[in-house]
Amino acid sequence: MSQFDYDLFVIGAGSGGVRASRMASATGARVAVAEGRFLGGTCVNIGCVPKKLFVYGAHYAEDFEDARGYGWTVEGAKFDWPTLRDNKTKEIERLNGIYGNVLSNAGVELINGYARVVDKHTVEVEGKQFSAERILVAPGAKPFVPEFPGREHVITSDDAFYLEEFPRKVIVVGGGYIAVEFAGIFHGLGAETVLSYRKDLFLRGFDLDVRETLRDEMTAKGVDLRFNSSVTKVEKNADGTLTVTWGDDSTEVCDTVLYATGRVPSTGKIGLEDVGVDMAANGAIKVNDNFQSSVPSIYALGDVIDRMQLTPVALSEAMALVNHLYGDKEPVEMDYTNIATAVFSQPNIGTVGLTEEQARENYSNIKVFKSRFRHMKHTLSGREEKTFMKLVVDEETDKVLGCHMVGADAGEILQGLAVALKAGATKKIFDSTVGIHPTAAEEFVTMRS
Repeated sequence: MSQFDYDLFVIGAGSGGVRASRMASATGARVAVAEGRFLGGTCVNIGCVPKKLFVYGAHYAEDFEDARGYGWTVEGAKFDWPTLRDNKTKEIERLNGIYGNVLSNAGVELINGYARVVDKHTVEVEGKQFSAERILVAPGAKPFVPEFPGREHVITSDDAFYLEEFPRKVIVVGGGYIAVEFAGIFHGLGAETVLSYRKDLFLRGFDLDVRETLRDEMTAKGVDLRFNSSVTKVEKNADGTLTVTWGDDSTEVCDTVLYATGRVPSTGKIGLEDVGVDMAANGAIKVNDNFQSSVPSIYALGDVIDRMQLTPVALSEAMALVNHLYGDKEPVEMDYTNIATAVFSQPNIGTVGLTEEQARENYSNIKVFKSRFRHMKHTLSGREEKTFMKLVVDEETDKVLGCHMVGADAGEILQGLAVALKAGATKKIFDSTVGIHPTAAEEFVTMRS
């Protein structure tokens, strides 16, 4: 009989925590998971899922316009924010129920409440203590808003999904994927939208051509992009509007200010430092290749270790951890190379592998193939939006190092190319692959310049 209540106690029922819990339970381990907010974590509740539903909704304004070129007349179309917001919430509640059933059916005990680590083998939830041979910390991350006068008047992406009223004018502050996605959402749904970023160009770390292409397309759509700008103060007015003071002391009135200035690990109230867990300056938990912290019985994965804050990464990390701890096969280390990602901006971004800038830093000679064209759909719609594609190739080996796209369904297209890059495909293999015609995707196997 074990001296512990559980073999594994998981803190956080997000994507990584749920996957680790149920897979560990399937091996016969006694598992409990504590969650104080909602099942499914950020992705299901205030991240990927509701965000993409909003992106779908934001596209309809352009779709109605584009329909005219195809003979359709759409009269009297109007947008109702409460309908989108509340239908989204119903879908999230449905998914919450599915997650609860998944845990229950897997034999995992769900404990409602916020957990705190008491010692290397003990967790406390709502005043009750539980012992465990191993503790897995997977509480995810939370939005970061810097300190400035009027900080209390701004919202984050967490709040944007539940706004009581849809804003007429919104200022989005930030330069990451969340900022460009929400700028596209608000603009597409009809709000006058400003995107402010303190540096020269948003999406630092992405391929420069991709960043410049999105800048040009968002500007053409009517999003007011302001680079090298910063907010110094936000004041609330008597009528509920907000007055924003900019770095040059000019002011501007809007209804909503959304800060998308990064996310930090949610480790502040878990008690990890008190039990000797090594932490990074931003609160991330330091772990080895097997997700083990400096305290051998405490593990961590997902956004809280701040490697790649992506849901599929957390799921893969969970599988690798469970295989290491409870699997009967040779452990497999998590491979972070050639992980594809998408930004659901408007238009979308899909990317996998090295950017041109990274390739030039790491390889002596590279070849770059680019294609920019008007999507076939827009030959009749009349829209001037361009699709951009790019391949980065090692000239010595002919191996494709990176694939990048800005355009409709970029994420869907890049998923398949991610498999090719993972398999080590060369440009010659791309060239010898017969394309599917007529599609935008075929351009990736017909690029010759």
